[in-house]
Amino acid sequence: MIRRGSHPAAVTDRPGGWHGNAGGALTRFLGPGGDSWLLAICLSRVGTYMVYISYAAALPVLQREWGMSATAAGTISASFQVAYALSLTGCSELADHIGARRVFLASTLASFAGAVAFALLAHDYWSCLILYTVLALLLGGSYTTGIILIAENTPAARRGRAMGIFLGGHSLGLALGLVLTGLALPLGGYRLAFATIALGPTAGAALASLALWRTPNRVTPRDQERGALRAVLGNRPAMLTIASYTCHSYELLGMWVWTPAFLAACFMAAGAPLSRAAGRGAYLTSSFHLTGMVASLIAGSLSDRWGRTPVMFSMAGVSALCSFAFGWLVGAPIWIVMGLGLLYAFAALGDSPIYSTAITEVVEPAYRGAALGLRSFVGYGAGAIAPLVFGAIVDSRGGVAAGAHAWGWAFASLGVAGLLAVASVVALHRLPEARPLTRRSPTLSADRPSRHSVGAKDRR
Repeated sequence: MIRRGSHPAAVTDRPGGWHGNAGGALTRFLGPGGDSWLLAICLSRVGTYMVYISYAAALPVLQREWGMSATAAGTISASFQVAYALSLTGCSELADHIGARRVFLASTLASFAGAVAFALLAHDYWSCLILYTVLALLLGGSYTTGIILIAENTPAARRGRAMGIFLGGHSLGLALGLVLTGLALPLGGYRLAFATIALGPTAGAALASLALWRTPNRVTPRDQERGALRAVLGNRPAMLTIASYTCHSYELLGMWVWTPAFLAACFMAAGAPLSRAAGRGAYLTSSFHLTGMVASLIAGSLSDRWGRTPVMFSMAGVSALCSFAFGWLVGAPIWIVMGLGLLYAFAALGDSPIYSTAITEVVEPAYRGAALGLRSFVGYGAGAIAPLVFGAIVDSRGGVAAGAHAWGWAFASLGVAGLLAVASVVALHRLPEARPLTRRSPTLSADRPSRHSVGAKDRR
């Protein structure tokens, strides 16, 4: 449990910058924790994370041109998720030692270079596997570090909303990536799609540099008598939050990777040719991510009012039910597929910011990076397995053209993970130590970011 008043003073590295009127105006406009600062951080995430969906959005075309089975296609997604999980874990731990600001900026700038290399050089299964995996390693440092930056600079009473906006930026980036891919595929194939998506990280790197120009880099010293792993593993609320997030990630990431191909299968069942079906599938999947963006904003704000665990329970329960129903709709009218799909996206993505908020509220500031790293490793590790298992189920049931018989059982496998997420949230809600998560305005001592720098030493 968190011990009140036990946090060592944070060491704050205040970056240099412009001086005079220009520097003062920039500081006022992008003051850490302010609305403009949060907007700039989120827009950088929008641009950077457009590449996250580039492979999945073009998957139906890539399978045809590269001769990949569903299982082979799943291995690329699985490799990406494993590398992403490793990157999240390492960068989260690094953030505890050198500060989240530094890691966030370095990762965002490196992702720009990785996205350009992927767009220029990916041309077959093996080149895509290698380059997409490298891109995942570069991309991971801008996720959990962004969560830490928001936790450090945003009061607890507004943190759910702020986290919802931040993760909503992820959904908006995925939606833009899907729209652009849907437009580019019929015009220039996957090469034009990859090149177009690479523009996103360019803008993301510029916005991140601007947003964090005057944001302090905080490092909170750890208790030397206990290790980071022990501090996290011995925290029951943290471990149950991680368990629920792991099941949530399995369901969500499996759905993310295969929904564009599923919608393409729905259009092909209605008589559309492959290239047109793939473009429409990517285009319409973007609406799912836009719905997820809205869900993140709404659910994050609701968790500030009603508590974290009640909203987590509601979202996870609805998402699991949708997983069991969605795949059986191949051949159904598109408006029915889209109706249930939008509800699915709302529920599956809506609780994402709440998991991120909750973990920062049950773990001491000095161990936030370690906790987020462990959460990300097991969560995205599970998410790496999901597309592979999903693809194997589709292949075993006759392939992507087999209709509901294949897709229904594959999506149902995601629903099982959704039910396990619900069970973990129920157990978390019942813990006496997690009581602040069950009601509005958590008051754990870790939720006082404004005091982290009190008495801190400035390193200029």
